[in-house]
Amino acid sequence: MIRYYITNRERYDNLDGLIRNIRLRLAEGIEMIQLRERDLTARELFNLVQKALALPNPYGTKILVNDRTDVAVAAGAHGVHLRSHAIEPRRILSLAPQGFLAGVSCHTPDEVRQAADEGASFAVLAPIFPTPGKGPPIGLAPLAEAAHAVSIPVLALGGINESRIQSCLDAGAAGIAAISLFQP
Repeated sequence: MIRYYITNRERYDNLDGLIRNIRLRLAEGIEMIQLRERDLTARELFNLVQKALALPNPYGTKILVNDRTDVAVAAGAHGVHLRSHAIEPRRILSLAPQGFLAGVSCHTPDEVRQAADEGASFAVLAPIFPTPGKGPPIGLAPLAEAAHAVSIPVLALGGINESRIQSCLDAGAAGIAAISLFQP
């Protein structure tokens, strides 16, 4: 199962709190971390990526940057996470270093199919369950449809807690993505 931690530093008093949590997730072997700090300047985001990459990473966790391919490549991150209507992932991957990942946020099975057709490394489908501020949940049936329609991993996002993980996996998800599950 792929575990995908999406950061939100607003839950901490300062950036050091976020770095401490990233350190914990790296130590426990989470598979991927998306640095989703949208309001940072390019320079601030670059510095955050550098700090995250400098932490001990005994399990080879992949560090991805939200939206900013330029920052991800310049800082040496493992990939980028794109919005559903961003530049085609294959175009980004053709210019990026070997092994670079391009994940895509999706809200329907059709968007997952499009992401796969456009060369995405994986897709994150949301919201599966109710979650504040994300609109009505789509549920497990569209997750199953999406997961079985493509060959790339599809991760479930939105309202994910310990009691809901297995139902997402049973529907065909390759794993789960979350903020609060990984960020107490």
